[in-house]
Amino acid sequence: MDADALLKAMGDELIEHGDPEAALRRMLRQGLEVDGQRLQGIREILERLRDARRERLERDDLGGVFAKVDEALREVVETERAALNASGEPAHRAASDDLALLDHEDLAGRVRGLQNHQFLSGEASRRFEELLETLRNQLTQQFVDQVTEAAGQTTPEDRTRMTEMLAELNAMLDRRRDGVDPAEEQRAFVDFMERFSDFFPENPRTLDELLEAMARRMAAMAQVMNSMSPEQQQQIQALSDQLLEDLDLSWQVSQLGDALHDLFPGMGWEESREFTGDQPIGLGEAMAAMEELADLDRLEQMLRAATSPGALAEVDVDRVRDLLDDEVADSLDRLADLTGMLTEAGLVEQVEGRLQLTPRAIRRLGQNALGDLYRRLDRDRAGRHDQSQDGVGHEREYTTRPWEYGDPFDLDIQATVRNAVARNGQGIPVSLVVDDFAIERTESEVQASTVLMLDLSLSMPMRGNFLPAKKTAMALHQLMASQYPRDYLGVVTFSEVAREIQPERLPEVSWDYVYGTNMQHGFALARRMLTGQPGNRQIIMVTDGEPTAHLNDDGRPLFNYPPTAETVDRTLREVQRCTRDDIRINVFMLDATPYLTRFIEQVTRLNGGRAFMTDNRELGDYVLLDFVEQRRTVRSRR
Repeated sequence: MDADALLKAMGDELIEHGDPEAALRRMLRQGLEVDGQRLQGIREILERLRDARRERLERDDLGGVFAKVDEALREVVETERAALNASGEPAHRAASDDLALLDHEDLAGRVRGLQNHQFLSGEASRRFEELLETLRNQLTQQFVDQVTEAAGQTTPEDRTRMTEMLAELNAMLDRRRDGVDPAEEQRAFVDFMERFSDFFPENPRTLDELLEAMARRMAAMAQVMNSMSPEQQQQIQALSDQLLEDLDLSWQVSQLGDALHDLFPGMGWEESREFTGDQPIGLGEAMAAMEELADLDRLEQMLRAATSPGALAEVDVDRVRDLLDDEVADSLDRLADLTGMLTEAGLVEQVEGRLQLTPRAIRRLGQNALGDLYRRLDRDRAGRHDQSQDGVGHEREYTTRPWEYGDPFDLDIQATVRNAVARNGQGIPVSLVVDDFAIERTESEVQASTVLMLDLSLSMPMRGNFLPAKKTAMALHQLMASQYPRDYLGVVTFSEVAREIQPERLPEVSWDYVYGTNMQHGFALARRMLTGQPGNRQIIMVTDGEPTAHLNDDGRPLFNYPPTAETVDRTLREVQRCTRDDIRINVFMLDATPYLTRFIEQVTRLNGGRAFMTDNRELGDYVLLDFVEQRRTVRSRR
């Protein structure tokens, strides 16, 4: 699916009303089909999302958190009772009767009874100890899962380190409440992560990122507990009291949970889910299920609030792939890109907060955009001037003129023979004289290599110059790519520093949130890019400000306003280098100040290039007209 196909899919409504936002909203909700590709819309995806939530709730059973352990405990009791009854001793028979009473106890009661029992069967005793360790691990894991995504943190050594980690984390929160300096807090956090990073594979960069991730996990565990019956909650608490000896770990988790509840009250700590399925799941699986359900809820909220494709940019497509399926993930990914696709193609633009069609989009609905652009150019204004040598290749003008001494012998044979026949009349042989010779008029093409320097400093958007400059750059790229494919075009953007970008990425360009107009670095990059390129070499610079930044000797950018003599001198030295390399610099000044004008006059005196003062409304015409004028010339001889 490309921008042209998408534009076509937007239909007659777009052509009639010119409102891309309304058309995109309709496609966003209903989905669309372009060139045989079907993208699901938000309505369809919301239905899939509701099905996924219902499937999870109707599949799982929180009541079976310890179902397997409970069944194993019953087998332990039966094994021990069989051994007691087989002994035949009265005391053993009494102990067997006592064990029978455990059938009426809950899991915590059976564990307590077996802990107080003197086992006769070695097999039953061994299996019971194994089950106790399994229970301890499961109960411990509920604390582990709340504070870390790392797997397997259940050994005694790991639990000790986890307790230390939680104690330090709680101490950091205490210091924050006391008003710790942010820089000192960040240093403490970096030191904390150096020692405990193995607990946090998600690699948080700040304390706030870490706390938010932990709050999300702890809230999920709270929802697991809220979703259990009071009896189930009581049973887990009783088992924890019986089997967990590390009370400090429990206390540290509790302290952290209270703090995070206060810091992130909107995480749904008090929410619960109604699981009605028959598939028993453990605490870890239950917590994972809660996180999935929470992610489904967040996705639903985002989709319901989305009124434009750009609103879907924050959706985690990979997570959607895990929660739902590839088809939904791919649809959301493409829906999120609808506006970007049209914008990158130069078919829509934001004007005062609303999406609007560009003239180029309107033209493309009916005809080729570049052909229309050529028709807009006034051929008389495009300019023609004499040239003494042919360029690379030539185009016939389909007119002729008499040959003159010194002209290349490029005869138009038909015209030459006609001249001889007209002079002598019909008959063979045809006698030719010099006056009969006619040569074709040709329009030469001069191969060119161009680097466009585009100013991305903050003054460009502040003065309303960025968008026209960007659109001009995109138009120049399209012109060269389609009409002059042998020509070279490079693009350099500059603000505090300069950067080379691929012309195809111009639609992604935005201004830089930094101060500085570093022409020196831009000229240096452009000169290097043009080294070895064929034909006439030129730099086209579009700017609205004087040079206010340069690179010092160690490559660091320095900014000063007003411009310093050093910045101006270093910039002009780069101009001189371009001049020595036979590279012409043509400058298009937007909102030219007297200082900028004086500086550009220096540039043109040193380089021999030209300078244009224009505004953002006519920039595109000026640049394209000048490029065509320099790119194509008519060759004539006298």
